[in-house]
Amino acid sequence: MTEVHVSSAVMTHPVRLTQAQDLAARLRLDGLALDPDPEGPPSALRTALVAWAAVTPRASHHLVVQDDVDAPVELLEIVGRAAARFPDEALVFYTNWHARNGAAVRLAALAGACWVRAVPDEFTPSLGVCLPSGTAADFREYARESAERHDDELLSVFFRSRGRGRMSLLAVPNIVEHIGTSSINGHAAQGIRLAVCPTSAADAAPLLARGGVLEEPGWIPYMRYGEGYIRLTGQEHGADGGRGHHRWRDALPATGLTEELVREARDAHLPEGLAADVARSFGRAFAEELWIHCLLLGRQAARAARRLSPSPDVVPPDALDRMRHSAVATAGPAGLPPERRPEAGPDEVRTMAAFAWTAVRAGERLQGVSAGGHRPVEP
Repeated sequence: MTEVHVSSAVMTHPVRLTQAQDLAARLRLDGLALDPDPEGPPSALRTALVAWAAVTPRASHHLVVQDDVDAPVELLEIVGRAAARFPDEALVFYTNWHARNGAAVRLAALAGACWVRAVPDEFTPSLGVCLPSGTAADFREYARESAERHDDELLSVFFRSRGRGRMSLLAVPNIVEHIGTSSINGHAAQGIRLAVCPTSAADAAPLLARGGVLEEPGWIPYMRYGEGYIRLTGQEHGADGGRGHHRWRDALPATGLTEELVREARDAHLPEGLAADVARSFGRAFAEELWIHCLLLGRQAARAARRLSPSPDVVPPDALDRMRHSAVATAGPAGLPPERRPEAGPDEVRTMAAFAWTAVRAGERLQGVSAGGHRPVEP
């Protein structure tokens, strides 16, 4: 592994100064990056440029976290080991549970991966990001004159513009968690926004140090506002840059699946008792969308597992299992419309997770169709 030294900064605004100071002290971070124009129009990028300029002279890497996060006291140690393992990569330690990148992380978790390559057609989740020092300098230069105010959007544009358009690596076990629902930068309408796969430091440390990397998850099922969608492979090359959303029924022809196969799996495996429990809280339509989403997720994760790069060492199987369960437990609440997420208490989350697992397991056995319409026998 490469020898690294990680410098760090917390992005903050004067209204959250005390919160940021407490966070920096608890995590032993180097200092704060204050919004240079706090009375100006909201701009995360304005503060991010200050944060990415705070690289110390001997640092090989630089970590930037935002002020509205929680993280374990081992954060710097875990980040340092990850940077030593992947010295040239942009590393992301939090991913939103309701985003396409969040769906990629959830799929990767089920496949047994501990890192996954971010999709190129979505923002880079920027609550906890570590860049090589040279990359940080390049991003500052790239972003200096930008009119964009969202640092997460511009990070993705920046990554796409470099060389082969190599996106960041997303940590599957999330060790950074978002706290609160307020947003200085205008994201409050998205409601409760949490990590897709919250994981303890004790589990995350060996998984991130030794776990496998999923470079290409293939097509990715995801949910938004209570409905199921699919991100198709290569979608970023479309006229809209891949930012459009394809309902799962419309996207099925590109996946090797058919509505008939999905319907047969639903009729054979959907547990009516659990479906009724979910429907009582959130409606039958949501229950069916969630089950089909997780059916497709299980199917694609089983295929992705066969493309997984080998781990350099054995990872703890119990930690892997807890990571998988963490990812599935967030599928239900993340799939709800933002205004309904507060209704998902512990009992509802447990019910949705049990319901989701029945679909995932059915999806792992779901076969596709060949070009001639025949069902191949898959291992």
